[in-house]
Amino acid sequence: MKTFTLSLLFLMIIVYMSVVSVYANNHPRNYYEEQGTAIWDVPISSKYIAITFDDGPSSEYTPEILDILQEYNAKATFFVVGSRAQENPALIKSMVKSGHELANHSFHHPDFTGITKEELIHEMDNTSEVLESLTGAPPRLFRPPGGVYNDIIVNTANEEGYMVVMWSWHQDTRDWKSPGVHNIVKTVLNNTRNGDIVLFHDFGGDRSQTIAALKQILPKLKDEGYRFVTVSELLQKHTKYNLLHGVNGVE
Repeated sequence: MKTFTLSLLFLMIIVYMSVVSVYANNHPRNYYEEQGTAIWDVPISSKYIAITFDDGPSSEYTPEILDILQEYNAKATFFVVGSRAQENPALIKSMVKSGHELANHSFHHPDFTGITKEELIHEMDNTSEVLESLTGAPPRLFRPPGGVYNDIIVNTANEEGYMVVMWSWHQDTRDWKSPGVHNIVKTVLNNTRNGDIVLFHDFGGDRSQTIAALKQILPKLKDEGYRFVTVSELLQKHTKYNLLHGVNGVE
């Protein structure tokens, strides 16, 4: 009986150590923010915010979004999927010509839960190659699909020369769920703070609600004195986030 008890105790210790080893290298948001290796928003006193779009480009919706952004002199950051960028080369070039920023959102948009370092590098590298071939410059920002983050993702992205960019949790419009134009508008306008990174999508279903919401959000925030900048521009307004200094013309 004593031998059985000791064996059970030993087994429990092994299981516990296995669980600890799995999660020991995963940290909460503030850990990465304190190191300046991943961001959710930028703590600044000036009225700058970054509008971001995930999952595109879309030949149907992205051009409409670009027209709205141009109307309000708003610059945005598009976290593009490499395979979709490859299918829409003219659109990618148009986005850059209009002064917007292109960032890496993986090549196939897979589930990043449990992704290995090798798989992650493959997803990032393929997208980087496509964007560099189309624009002449590699992306320097990376957003993991689904907002999945851990040490493997953040550290590997940093090693590859990327800043990991998430989004302000109070500025997740959830537009991909088509919650209604009013709800998208309310989420953004009721929660806007200096240094916010706002999350929209320009691909993945009917994005007409996103477009309608932008037509209300942009003029309202512009009237309130907000300026819409790219994520890289927003980063340079805080001394802590200097990973991109001197890259792609950012000073």
